[in-house]
Amino acid sequence: MPTLTVNGATLHYTDEGGGPETIVFSHGLLFSGAMFEAQVAGFKDRYRCITFDHRGQGGSEVTASGYDMDTLTEDAAALIEALDAGPCHFAGLSMGGFVGMRLAIRRPELLKSLVLIETTADPEPPENVPRYKTLNFVARWFGLGLVINKVMPIMFSQSFLNDPSREADKRKWRSLILSNHRIGITRAVRGVTDRQGVYEQLGKIGLPTLIIVGEEDTATVPEKSDRMHAAIKGSELIRVPRAGHSSTVEEPAAVNEALENFLGRLS
Repeated sequence: MPTLTVNGATLHYTDEGGGPETIVFSHGLLFSGAMFEAQVAGFKDRYRCITFDHRGQGGSEVTASGYDMDTLTEDAAALIEALDAGPCHFAGLSMGGFVGMRLAIRRPELLKSLVLIETTADPEPPENVPRYKTLNFVARWFGLGLVINKVMPIMFSQSFLNDPSREADKRKWRSLILSNHRIGITRAVRGVTDRQGVYEQLGKIGLPTLIIVGEEDTATVPEKSDRMHAAIKGSELIRVPRAGHSSTVEEPAAVNEALENFLGRLS
């Protein structure tokens, strides 16, 4: 399991494939770089594909601090530099998108393009914060097992959850969520719920940008993507049917097709 210590945290990462260009994948809250396994499989024959786990999640170190979006952005920038991966195509889902937007605004020289998946430039809606804080409290002191049945409908679409042919997938990703470190994940949740918005800065993004959102996403509803699309000049927007907040897992073929078309036009 390769790791790299950057910006005061030891991060787990994967580095597969090869080619003249690199895609760096940045995962969403409660997951790890594993949520991009279908994208890595689909692109590693032509691209160098890097995934990494944010601090406190997956295989990365549970640090005492540094879960705010600014520090996570510095983590990502340091990792790109340490792996000599820039300028890269940066694909961020949900929390990974929070990081991607900040990179594009503050460190654009590290990126060739930006892919934003199931994410938003706004702060967490105030009406969501009490519910997430309650779930976080229970997870911290009593374990994720007590809240997993409330978490799954936030992370996945009803189409996915109600599809009997996806039972093995549901068990796999449910198990991955439950495997999170109890302290690390609650610190990561606080970083997400306490984040500041960057909507007013989106006009600074001059990179080719693709926005992907599941039509059934209830965590960051499609209207949030419409709002980013309107603010980022020249951006493209793709809505994925039957997908919720984890389209790379729920509808990987559709996500790969959108990425293929986007990157192909850049080439």
